[in-house]
Amino acid sequence: MCGIVAASAERDVVDILMSGLHALEYRGYDSAGLAIQADGLVARQRTQGKVGRLDDLLRKNPLAGNCGIAHTRWATHGIPSERNAHPMASGDRLALVHNGIIENHEALRRELQQSGVEFSSDTDTEVMVHLVAGLMGEGNDLFGAVCKAVQRLEGAYAIAVVSAAEPGVIVGARQGSPLVLGVGFAEHFLASDIYPLLPVTNRFVYLEEGDVVRLDSTGYQIRDRDDREAERPIREADMSADAVQRGDFRHYMLKEIYEQPQVVAETLEGRISATRVLPNIFGVGAEAQFAQVKNVHIVACGTAYHAGLVARYMIEQLAGVPCTAEVASEYRYRNPVVPEDTLFVTISQSGETADTLAALRHARQAGYLTTLAICNVPESSVVREADLVLMTRAGPEIGVASTKAFTTQLAALQLLVLELARLNGMESEEYSSLVGDLSHLPDLLNQALELDPVFEKLAEDFVDKNHALFLGRGSHYPIAMEGALKLKEISYIHAEAYPAGELKHGPLALVDSEMPVIAVAPNNRLLEKLVSNIEEVHARGGQLYVIAEKGAETRFSERHGKLIKLDTGGALLAPIVLTVPLQLLAYHVAVLKGTDVDQPRNLAKSVTVE
Repeated sequence: MCGIVAASAERDVVDILMSGLHALEYRGYDSAGLAIQADGLVARQRTQGKVGRLDDLLRKNPLAGNCGIAHTRWATHGIPSERNAHPMASGDRLALVHNGIIENHEALRRELQQSGVEFSSDTDTEVMVHLVAGLMGEGNDLFGAVCKAVQRLEGAYAIAVVSAAEPGVIVGARQGSPLVLGVGFAEHFLASDIYPLLPVTNRFVYLEEGDVVRLDSTGYQIRDRDDREAERPIREADMSADAVQRGDFRHYMLKEIYEQPQVVAETLEGRISATRVLPNIFGVGAEAQFAQVKNVHIVACGTAYHAGLVARYMIEQLAGVPCTAEVASEYRYRNPVVPEDTLFVTISQSGETADTLAALRHARQAGYLTTLAICNVPESSVVREADLVLMTRAGPEIGVASTKAFTTQLAALQLLVLELARLNGMESEEYSSLVGDLSHLPDLLNQALELDPVFEKLAEDFVDKNHALFLGRGSHYPIAMEGALKLKEISYIHAEAYPAGELKHGPLALVDSEMPVIAVAPNNRLLEKLVSNIEEVHARGGQLYVIAEKGAETRFSERHGKLIKLDTGGALLAPIVLTVPLQLLAYHVAVLKGTDVDQPRNLAKSVTVE
């Protein structure tokens, strides 16, 4: 959530900043703005709403300069409005942008007000710009003032600051929110992630917790949390700006749904042979540590949590190891009991999700055997701080509603499931067979995508609906949860998921002729139970949609409603393959309803605050 881009160069940077803001739109925001050093002052333009409105403002009132900062804001303190939009300013000489939440802002605000400072916004951010301005008034340069100011902040922040007193200079700092330094030729940049900077550089420095950086067009210097000079390695990104373009697809979400066969293949590539999961894919020493595992705790948020729930079923069923899966925001506040030899697994698309990262940091002090991160973003905080890592290789995911990140997380988790199963005595023939099944997964996903026209047509049944119910059993209950989440996220239809066996314990009261009920029906030992549950819905006039694994469709008839069948490749792969139809359904319903598919209201792609 929120996005920062900043640039200092020997050329005009306004187009760079605006291009960067457009690239950051996927993160979720409600206002936008920029500040440019020009004519001995810092000039601002801000607006509530989309970056396109800021483009319009700049056409009417152009800005130009070689140094500036820009921001997309997602409201936490103060309603979405121009007065609360970033950059925040102290007079016309200093401006600051901020991602995160300053927890002690009220105390700082009272202190500053007592010294005569007048505030013009309702944000926690504004205290920082006045704090820096006061320290510069005491004789500190911008770098020194920021270094001192951040010592007084409690909470999470990534900031970028410019001052008219120091042309060409930008100072940035991070604690709990990501910030990356882009290294160019006679130009340097800051941003929340690498995507907005890919058109201008592929060389990046990932700032660490507590770092403060000073940059201008000629170079940069970094000081760490202990105020010591610090060296950070320069990394070269292997992706181009084209990787975050929509291409011929109408929406990023649809593009990312269609990328799933490819990115799942890349997640598996080099990690399995014909008969086994290859050694050391989780990190050096992982096999020896996994051999000691007696329990597994999985902690994640949102869609990643649903992936963890699927893995929980699989780990207990195939490896025989007790496993729990929990929402990160709950885990970190309940004083969890950690049994001996427990593996802690955290899952995150961005690697910067605030609750997930805090849970990992708690786990590192809580006596776990080891910690494993399953993540999509190299150099993210979660990746850097976990003991073991498995990257998902989904590539940049721009749509707020996660699709390919989810299926690659499931694929990566299946590698963990199989490794734990092997170490806990799974028969070699069964183990080899399941590993072999994984190699067919990309083809099965391609077959599932062939159902796109079917779900485009089915979506018409949902346009006038206000509610929907999703049903699943076993490891497909979390898939039903994921289907409900996708529908509610982007179409704004209220959707809930239940274990099918819970129908009689309450949800059946909701079922009538206006309630669409979507059932996920794998061909497994729970099929007959599911058929009975569906009969209950049918008897009460519910509108049924059954997404059935090949072989299961014989247990349903036309009287049960609309039936869609597909080949899933067996129990290990079925949750992944059956996800695709639910994604397609949600997408097409949202398109027909005319919602903002890629940037649904009130949501952010990367939730970097609590």
